[in-house]
Amino acid sequence: MTELTKGKKGQKPDIVSAMQSLILAVRADFPFNEPQANICGISCVGCPKKLLELVDTELTDWELKLQAGETPLLGELSRLGKLCKNVRRGLKRNGLVH
Repeated sequence: MTELTKGKKGQKPDIVSAMQSLILAVRADFPFNEPQANICGISCVGCPKKLLELVDTELTDWELKLQAGETPLLGELSRLGKLCKNVRRGLKRNGLVH
């Protein structure tokens, strides 16, 4: 567990901190800034470009909501985590993440 996700004395993070940590982790892991030529290779399983656009849209939406002071529900955090996990699997199949 990173310092970002730890609460006081090892407690679980609050929902806002958990959402922020998820967003930071996904932004660091996914190749959002890769040139399109590197994303759209010769063989393509699914469409990694569209998958990245979908996740980027969701992350940006949540960043704006968090800045506005909105608190996510546990189900929303879970849904975003599941989406990112599934997209990561598709990116891995295309060799874009390890």
